[in-house]
Amino acid sequence: MDTEIFENIESEVQSYARSFPVVFQKAQGSYLYDEEGIAYLDFLAGAGTLNYGHNNPVLKKVLLDYIENDYIVHGLDMHTVAKRQFLEALDEYVLKPREMDHVVQFPGPTGTNAVEAALKIARNIKGRENIISFTNGFHGVTLGALSATGNSHHRGAAGVTMGGVSVMPYDGYLGDAFDTTQYLDKVLCDSSSGIDHPAAVIVETVQGEGGINAASFEWLRNLEHVCRKHDMLLILDDIQAGCGRTGTFFSFDEVGIKPDIITLSKSLSGYGLPLAVVLLKPELDQWKPGEHNGTFRGHNLAFATAAKALEHFWADDSFAKEVQKKGDIITERFRDIAGAYDDHWFYLNGRGMMQGLVCRDGELAEEITKAAFKRKLVIETSGADDQVIKTLCPLTVSEEELHHAMDVIKESVAEVMKDRIKRGDAHSVSSLAG
Repeated sequence: MDTEIFENIESEVQSYARSFPVVFQKAQGSYLYDEEGIAYLDFLAGAGTLNYGHNNPVLKKVLLDYIENDYIVHGLDMHTVAKRQFLEALDEYVLKPREMDHVVQFPGPTGTNAVEAALKIARNIKGRENIISFTNGFHGVTLGALSATGNSHHRGAAGVTMGGVSVMPYDGYLGDAFDTTQYLDKVLCDSSSGIDHPAAVIVETVQGEGGINAASFEWLRNLEHVCRKHDMLLILDDIQAGCGRTGTFFSFDEVGIKPDIITLSKSLSGYGLPLAVVLLKPELDQWKPGEHNGTFRGHNLAFATAAKALEHFWADDSFAKEVQKKGDIITERFRDIAGAYDDHWFYLNGRGMMQGLVCRDGELAEEITKAAFKRKLVIETSGADDQVIKTLCPLTVSEEELHHAMDVIKESVAEVMKDRIKRGDAHSVSSLAG
C-alpha cells in the first residue's frame, strides 16, 4: 500500500484517512474496495451522503448519458434543462404531496453554505442578529454555521470570537423530565435574561455529529410554538437526517411542524455529487439578485442524478417502508448488543436508520470501531467525546448486509470488553456477548 504521497504533501487536517488507513479504489452498492480488491462493508457512506449506495446503477446511467450528450455541467444559476427537471421532480415528489409552497434557493454546493444562507436571510428579514442553536448541534464549519455549532474541537479552529448565537439545551440535555423549550420560553419572556430577541432558531431533529440525539416529536412541536409566540423563524437543518435517513423524506414529516426554512444537502444529489438547497416559505424569499451566490451553485450533474433519485425512490412510500423496516432491525440488534452488559456500558440513540450505540466513553467506542475495521466494516463515531458508534449505511443496504454488519459490531464489542476484563477495567460486566 503506497501512502507516501499522502504523508508527504497532504495537510494534517485529514481526518477519516486516519481512522481507515487503506487506499480505496472502487465502490459499488454497500461496499468499498481497496486497491488490492479487498471489500469493506461501508457503514459511513460518505457521512450520510450516499443514501442510495455507491455508484447506484439507476443514477449512474443518468450521469453517463448526461455526459455523453455534452449537456451543461456548469451553468452558474442560469436556466438549464437539468435544473428544470430537478425542480419539477422536487415539486412533484416532495413539496406538493406535503402541501408545501416553499421556494428553492441554490446557495452553493455544500451543507454549510445552505446554513449560511438560511441564517443570513433570517437575520435580514427579522432585522435582528441573534440566533438560537442547541447544545451538541452541528451545522457546518464556515464561520456563520460554526457559530451555531457546539463542538469545541471545531469551534476552536475559528481563530476569532464568534457571536450572534445563543446556545440553549437540546431535548434531554437536562434530563428526560425537563422540557427545555420551557426554559427557552422563560428566558425569552424575561427582559433581563441576557438573551437578545432572536431572529430564528436552528435545530436538527436528530443530531448527527452531536451523538445521534433524537428530539421527541412533542419537544419539536413545543419548539415551533415558542418560535411563533416570540416571532422567530424556525430553521430545520435536515442536511444529515433528511433524504430518508430517519424513514421519511424529511425527518420532520411525522412530527406535525411546518419549518419556515429547511436546509438540505448530503444525499440530495443521490450520487455523492455536491448539491445543497435552502427551502424558504415564499414570503421569506426577499433576496436581491445575486445577494447570496456561489460559483458552483449550478452543478447540473447533481441536478440530473437528484431528479432521478427523487423519481425512483420517492414517487410512492415503498422505499420509506423499507427504510423503516431496516431501522427496526438496527434497533433490535443494538438492543441485543447493549443488553448483554450492565446498563452503564451501552445504550441506544436515534431514529430510523440514523441510530447510534452510545458507549460509556470515547475510548471504548474507538476500540470497538477499530476492531470492526479489522473485520472489514467501515463505521465512525460521533458525539462530544466520540462516544457513539454511528450507523450511516446506505439506505439500500440489504437485510443480509445489515445483519452481517451488526454481527461484526457484536463480535467487536465482545472482543473489546473481554480485553477490558483482562485489564481489570470491566468489573461490572454482567455477561459477555459472543
